[in-house]
Amino acid sequence: MSEIRRDRIHNEYVIIAPERLHRPRAHVKPCKEQLKTAKCPFCEGNETLTPKELFAIRANEPNAKGWHTRVVPNLYKAVQVELEDISQRDGLFEHIPGVGAHEILIDTPCHACKMQELEIADIENWLRSMIIRIDDLKKDRRLIHLSIFKNSGVDAGATQEHPHTQLLALPITPQSEQNFLEQNMRYYHRHGRGKVEDIVHNEIEAKKRVVYNDGNFAAFCPFASAYPFEVMIAPKKNISSLERCSRDDVTELAHCIKSVFEKLAAQLDDFDYNIHFMLAPLNPNFENEAYMSHLEKNYRFTIRIIPRIYTLGGFEIATGMTINPVAPEECAALLNAFDIA
Repeated sequence: MSEIRRDRIHNEYVIIAPERLHRPRAHVKPCKEQLKTAKCPFCEGNETLTPKELFAIRANEPNAKGWHTRVVPNLYKAVQVELEDISQRDGLFEHIPGVGAHEILIDTPCHACKMQELEIADIENWLRSMIIRIDDLKKDRRLIHLSIFKNSGVDAGATQEHPHTQLLALPITPQSEQNFLEQNMRYYHRHGRGKVEDIVHNEIEAKKRVVYNDGNFAAFCPFASAYPFEVMIAPKKNISSLERCSRDDVTELAHCIKSVFEKLAAQLDDFDYNIHFMLAPLNPNFENEAYMSHLEKNYRFTIRIIPRIYTLGGFEIATGMTINPVAPEECAALLNAFDIA
């Protein structure tokens, strides 16, 4: 039987409709299209094919072989840090130059490695590279919002096969994030806790959707999952952003991420996916200044892993709501059925 569930984080409704699994061809996966690159610019030895690196974990000189991770400007950047942040108005039409930073984090030298195949140290390097870049981007006071996301596979929008992550910092707050800040503050004023804090607590208490619970991090298939096998990772203590993690936190988070991807791969095999980090604002501005002083009390960062195994249709585009054909309770049971050890 289908249900309409409310996603408390994004304040949206999701339809959980297991009956949709019985549609014709619902189980048929299309032939996997492979990304073809004549010479991969992200592979070790091809450092001259990218802009000069902004940061790297390495023990030798920059822009050469011997790195564990590299961060470079996006060659096809959506925004540019060199522009001046000056708002322009023409009646009701407002615009500003495309100010911001758009960077590529090359996750690993290994071209064909999947997340579940990486060592814990590799995932720690990936996370620590993000932390270094967050700290650096915060120095530009114009930058307010940071989106860290990963597209893996053609169905997830990737244009390069080599594992990589994108960091896109903007001088504005996206409406979805502004809405969350406002709703989270109202929730905090009523309960003395943030939304994510209570969601994590309730998921752990319910046990039905939890797929990892160890140390300071938990992973679960959210009650109102918008996508089949969607997994959310969150800290079990108030950590507002990734750069607030201690070294031990980073290690524990790396174990959590690896375990989740091992379970997903055991169930889904080779799957395309998106990862999105929801982080506290980089800097204050007129949009978010009312919330900044409370972030350490009521904001927890989250990591959302979205396998792209179904294609969105007209209903989703028309309404902004999604129809998920696999209940999160069933997804969690399937993921927990695999003993990775």
